[in-house]
Formats: sequence, C-alpha cells, structure tokens
Amino acid sequence: MRDRKLITAALPYANGPVHIGHLAGVYIPADVYARFQRRLGKDVAFICGSDEHGIPITIRAKKEGVTPQDIVDKYHEIIKKSFTDLGISFDEYSRTTSKKHYEVSQDFFKTLYNKNKFIEEVSEQYFDEQANEFLADRYIVGTCPNCSNENAYGDQCEKCGSTLSPSELINPKSMLSGNIPVLKETKNWYLPLNEYETFLNEWIIEGHKNDWKPNVYGQVKSWLNDGLKPRAMTRDLNWGVPVPLPNAEGKVLYVWFDAPIGYISFTQEWAEKNGKDWKDYWQSENSDLVHFIGKDNIVFHCIIFPAMMKAHGDYNMPANVPAFEFLNLENDKISTSRNWAVWAHEYVEEFPGQQDVLRYALLSSAPETKDNNFTWKDFQTKNNSELVGIFGNFINRVAVLIHKYYDGIVPEGNVNAPELAEITKAATEVENFLENYEFRNALSAMMNLARFGNQYLQTEEPWKTIKDNPEKAANSLFVAAQIAVGLAQISEPFMPFSSEKLLKMFNVSQLNWKEIADEKILIITGHQINPAELLFSKIEDETIEFQIQKLENTKQSNKKTNPKANPMKDEIQFDDFTKIDLRTATILTAEKVEKADKLLKFTVDTGVDVRTVVSGIAESFTPEECIGKQVMILLNLAPRKIRGIESQGMLLLTTKPDGKLSFVTPDEKVENGVEIG
Repeated sequence: MRDRKLITAALPYANGPVHIGHLAGVYIPADVYARFQRRLGKDVAFICGSDEHGIPITIRAKKEGVTPQDIVDKYHEIIKKSFTDLGISFDEYSRTTSKKHYEVSQDFFKTLYNKNKFIEEVSEQYFDEQANEFLADRYIVGTCPNCSNENAYGDQCEKCGSTLSPSELINPKSMLSGNIPVLKETKNWYLPLNEYETFLNEWIIEGHKNDWKPNVYGQVKSWLNDGLKPRAMTRDLNWGVPVPLPNAEGKVLYVWFDAPIGYISFTQEWAEKNGKDWKDYWQSENSDLVHFIGKDNIVFHCIIFPAMMKAHGDYNMPANVPAFEFLNLENDKISTSRNWAVWAHEYVEEFPGQQDVLRYALLSSAPETKDNNFTWKDFQTKNNSELVGIFGNFINRVAVLIHKYYDGIVPEGNVNAPELAEITKAATEVENFLENYEFRNALSAMMNLARFGNQYLQTEEPWKTIKDNPEKAANSLFVAAQIAVGLAQISEPFMPFSSEKLLKMFNVSQLNWKEIADEKILIITGHQINPAELLFSKIEDETIEFQIQKLENTKQSNKKTNPKANPMKDEIQFDDFTKIDLRTATILTAEKVEKADKLLKFTVDTGVDVRTVVSGIAESFTPEECIGKQVMILLNLAPRKIRGIESQGMLLLTTKPDGKLSFVTPDEKVENGVEIG
C-alpha cells in the first residue's frame, strides 16, 4: 500500500448549485474515502474546484444578460459554501478561472505542442456573420431529422434524445442572431486518441480487469472496441483558457482539456500554501491517484485525460476511478433544467444541524453499481428508525445510565470481555469495504455495531441488575461505553458532525484507525464523561410533506406552457360555475374617479340594463380609450361601494407580459347581453 493518496472529485459545473445526485454520486463517497485515508495515517491531498468554462455557462450568461464571469462567481460561492456546510473536507477547493490554472493549462498544452503530439486540422464550421464568431454546437438550433422537433440543438435533440451534428439539422439557425449560419474554414488542434489505444488496452483492459468496478471497466472496453478517433482539444470561443500559440486569437482550450488539468493546478495551489511539493502527489511512485466521478465522466477520466498525461510523459495514471451511477429523485431522473432536484444549499437551510442525516441517507442509497432512488419517505425512515431509533438511542442510554448510577464516571469492567471484539470486527469490516469502494456495506458495518450495542444493553439490563448485582451492572456499562466510543471513532468518515459531538460527550480524542482495530480499551475506568446530548431528532410527517409538496409544485410548474402564469385557484364544483352570469356588454361612458389615481367609473350597457361599474384600470387605459369598447362583464356580482360609488358588476381583464391590462373581448361584434359559458 502506498503512503500517499491524491484524491480528486469531479469538478462541479458552475452554472448552477449542487444537488443530491452530485452529493451521492461523487462528493460524499469521496469525502468518506479521504477522511478514512487520513485516519489510516496516509498523506492525503483531497482536491476539487469549480469548472467555470464551456458553452452552457456562456448560454446562461446571454439569457440573463450578464457576463460569464458573473455566472461563475455566483455559483462558485454557492457550491463552495454547500460543500463546507455538509462537511466535505477538501484540502483545496479552487476554480478554473484562477491565474494558476491558466498558467498550468497553457503550459501543459505547450508541452504537448512542442512534442508534436497534436494534429493541426482545418475544417468547416458554422459561423454567424452578424455576431462575427464561430458557433459551438449548442449555439445552433434547427429541426431534428429524426423526430422533426424544431428546437433541436447542434449536438443533441432533447425531445427524442438523438445525438446530432450541426450538419444534420434541417434549417439550422444561430442562437446568437437568429440568422442562417454559413460554413467557414477554421484551424484547431486535435489529440490523436487512436495512437493511445495500445497503451489504454494494456493499462486498463489488461492491468485493471480484476480491481476496477465493472461499470467503469465495461464502458472503457466498449469505447476501445469501437476504436478511438482524434478529438479537438481547442475551440473557437471567447470564454475559456486562451490557446497559447501565435495566430490563435479567438480560440480557447477545449473545456475537457483544461478541466482535468484543474486537478494538477489546484494541487499546486494547495502545495504552495502548505509547504508541500506537488510533484510528490502527481509524479512519485509512492502516490496513488484516485478519481471520484459520475458515470457520465468515465470517458474523460479513463481515456482522454490519461491519453493527455501519457502524451505529456510526467504523470501517474490513476490507480482507480470508482465511478458511480445516477441517483433518481422520487422515481424520476434528477434534472437541473426542470428544477427536479433537492438542492444542497436549500437542504442546509431547511434542515439546520442535520447534515449527517443527509450524508447517511445518501450513502445508504449510494448508486455504486446501478442507478438508485431517493425518496423523502425513505429519508424520514432512515432518520427515525435507524439514526434516532438505533444509533442515537444506544448512545443516549449509555451516557444517561453512566450519569445516573456513577455520576458520569466510567465504572470498572472486564477489559477482556468478549463483546469488545465487536468493535474490532466493525473497524476491520469498514476498512475492508472502504478500501474496495463499497460505501453502502461500510456504512452497514458501522450501523451493525450500534445494533449490537442496543441488543447488548437490552440483554444485560443494567437498570435492573444495579440493585442485586452491581458488579454485573458496572461491567455492562463499562462494555457499553467502549462500544459507544468505538462508534464515535468509526462513524467519523460517514457522519463527521455527529462523531465530533460524540467525542466531546465522552470526553475523548480522535484515534487513528489502527488504534480502534487493535482491541484496545477506548475509554478507561474512572474517566469522566459529559452529559448526554441529543444526536438526532425525529423528523415529523409535516416536514416531509412540505418537501414532497415542494416537488409536486415543481412538477406542476413544469407542465405550464406559460411559466409566468399564476397557479390555479381552489377547485369549484359545476354547480358553483352555473351561478356565474357572464355577458357581453359595451362601455358607454368613462371618467376618472376624483382623488383615486387607479380608478375609472364606467356606464355599461349590459343588454339587460345600463349600470355603473368602477374598475382599478386607470394605469393601463385612458377614459377615451375605453368608450365604445365591447367587453365581458360578470353581471351577478353583488354590488359594493368603492369611493362612495356603488359598483354593479366586474369587467373581465387579463395582464399582458409588459404588466399592462387588456380587456377580454369577443372575437366579433355581438349583441349586448349574450350569455357566455
């Protein structure tokens, strides 16, 4: 086993917040692994940062009328705070717009360029003559050749899911100007991935067939079996790391070229701040590199980035890439665009002090080898039945009983009690599972120790034996105290906030993993513990119903054809509707109401009678505009006085996108008094 661990987590894309799918599939497992490796005494560098380049960011910036830098500044801070709030223990969390990252990325590119590792290729790409720039695939829309969707992108049709190229679109148009783009020649630099097929086959297919996860190994094997092709490492854009070559104005490094280099540049930033040599982590034989990613990033971390590092020649290949599958939410795919997600920053606000509940729930549902599902009801059950009912219940009983019978001082017991072996067993199982990236099994092994503790107390019943067999009661609580401290130590990678509370409660320090697994006494006789503190609290049905309703509101909002439309009012019965008397009418006179800026007074011919109606529409219409207009009126509305004027009915109006009002009128002129409905 190597003494040094370089652990990276996929760079979150800075065009939106982090959600539970990201947490379950990358960041919480990576944090558990990093915390655990530190406890083993390894020299750990846990590295991540915001990915701040690429087309989606520029598209969002244009939609919001701000700069790309404004977008990434906003979301970088939100993402970074979410990670801190949830206890993700990065040694360095940086960003790809940093000065150091630009320098390292450009130097990496120049090294490959100087070694003649690139192919220079001229190709025709779509160009917007009005905007005077080449169009990335996402900036081109047209009709999908497969399903006739008129709003398909140049790289994908989101209606039928087809992968496309811009040349396949029917009637392509530029998203920048709406004009038809033209084809124009441009030069870019390609990395010939096909030249690295032999290396990749030897390194992964032969070298890691027994230790890499089947989902990762299988996807890489499929790509290699299909044959690799050269891939452009530069783009014609104005947002990104500039290509460091003469006559390369308007060109930036491909986002998937510069983003993984972020792992290197961020390590350098951390090393400079902490008096370390970054090369010890990236280039030493005594260092393991482990990438935590989602399954959609496998090709970049197992084929493209390794090919880049091989071409460079100075870097270690990853020892493992334990990619996770996807987490669904309430049996539906998590979607940022549809707002179908549980956002990390919102969870922290709405469940204060309950970070470990989310960590536990997501780890127990971690999509390690296949897609998994998160539901709020399951979240509630895991908290109430497992964290409160098993883990918290055991800890509370131990602390309360020691204070009740021994004034908080650990009593004397058998240091060779056979039950103490359960602590060693749990620590050993957790270690074995985590070394093999089996996080759900590791979490279960930790919880099994809490289950054992509960069963032990229930069998021993020290609250009964304290009367007639005080020596047995003392031994029971001595053993229970060891198990409780064992849980305080073993739970730290999974639930760091609760572990910290437990260590303070039992007045002990954190131990390294070997000390826990060596069957040593973890808390000695005569040791003073602090009063019991509630670790977890029951989550009530109302709290969960609020979260479920929040998602239901999102679902209903997604059905809207007009996102700005107000929600439907309370449902009425048909009999209620039949009472409404809507008629056509014509405004005969109109005048302003004295000392009321918003009110107009109308005389209206309803076909049934001529009556007075007062309406608050003076900010949208002058009196002159209203005279002679045929309108619709709610005829049988009970009269009420407005500014001393009796108003008999209500005119029907709607609000336009600019905020102005508009009368609801019949398509054609009809007689007054015609019933509507």
